[in-house]
Amino acid sequence: MTWIARISVLFPVLTALLALAGCNGSDGPRLHTVTAVASPSGSLGPASASVEQGASLTLTVSPASGAIVVGVAGCGGALTGPNTYTTGAVTADCTVTATFARAATLLEGLASPWGMVELPDGRWLITERSAGLVLTNADKTALERRIAVPLPIAVVGQGGLLDIALDPDFATDPWVYLVYAEAGAGAEAGLYATTVARGRLIGNSLTDLQVIHRALPWLPSTYHFGARLAFRADKTLFVTLGERGYGGLVQQTGNAIGKVMRLNRDGSGAAMWSLGHRNPQGAAIRPGTDELWLNEHGPQGGDELDRLVEGGNYGWPVVSYGCNYGEPIGDACRIGGGIHAPTYLEPVSYWVPTSIAPAGLVFYTGSRFAQWQGDAFMGALAGTALWRVKLSGNAETGRERLFANLGERIRDVRQGRDGLLYLLTDSGRMVQVRD
Repeated sequence: MTWIARISVLFPVLTALLALAGCNGSDGPRLHTVTAVASPSGSLGPASASVEQGASLTLTVSPASGAIVVGVAGCGGALTGPNTYTTGAVTADCTVTATFARAATLLEGLASPWGMVELPDGRWLITERSAGLVLTNADKTALERRIAVPLPIAVVGQGGLLDIALDPDFATDPWVYLVYAEAGAGAEAGLYATTVARGRLIGNSLTDLQVIHRALPWLPSTYHFGARLAFRADKTLFVTLGERGYGGLVQQTGNAIGKVMRLNRDGSGAAMWSLGHRNPQGAAIRPGTDELWLNEHGPQGGDELDRLVEGGNYGWPVVSYGCNYGEPIGDACRIGGGIHAPTYLEPVSYWVPTSIAPAGLVFYTGSRFAQWQGDAFMGALAGTALWRVKLSGNAETGRERLFANLGERIRDVRQGRDGLLYLLTDSGRMVQVRD
């Protein structure tokens, strides 16, 4: 073989070896561009940098004031500190993307808001525990009107107008479902019940109001009413009901105290779905399933996130990871020893040693925060924050306390059709979690 032929054979091999070594044969190390992209509520820098073949780059992650880091991804890297992200070995041009979230107040001055639901036209209906029903504009920045709710609502203790849900066929038959503390009359005067009613939203009024379910027996207590509403895909309605301070009734099946009930839209066919609940104030159907999940208040600690199964018994008041009021906080005082299984069903997650008082529940399915896909979000009253529970299947893999800087008792959390989260606070604010 001639020397020219030998060079022709060896040249591609030499070129490949030089490329693997990060050299171009004449101009020094090969360089690649790392580009940084950030959502509006923060910054990621440097915005662009040249990095030698095989080297890594550390970027600074800077959320705006009051914002949080949702996630950073790209170039094979990982977070290496509270405010730093380091790429893997860079072998080609690549992009690092940072997603941030911040809480922005849309409305103020609501009167003890408790539940909310988005209408098909983008406006929201909000229940005010002590005042009734209000309707926002489509921007959620102003109240369009108040809507009278002519029902015997008892604004006593923890009672009042509570949760709200739209009929699955609202677009063609605009039924609105409400759950509230009802004041008894006649022989039931001075007593109260958790009651579900529905009415058609026609223009600015609720018409055809009718009670479809009453959680009996009537009781004198004015707390632990529950209560949340959630529709299944088959258009049956779940109602979560508190134990009203009467723990002795919870394990008895002849009443609705401390139960979750399932009923048809007109109230017929009401049947117990689960029992052993203390005060469930968050409920949601997990997307992709027909499973109802709920959260509920424990005593001192023992707040739970539960996945419900038909006929399931969740243990209250026999067992809890919490302690009775007045007892020293710790493992030794857990009610019934704490462990639920095998007699009762274990929670997916629980909070000890103190309570956060969870309220509202939603599973995130939007595209604005990809890192949150499939996770559960709930407000906290005593815990004054938004909680994210990370899930893998039916198991918790981690959790985060978010937006504690708000210092707000978060009563409800919902996802809008825009892929953003919306919060209600006991102080009267509607808050949007935006990117």
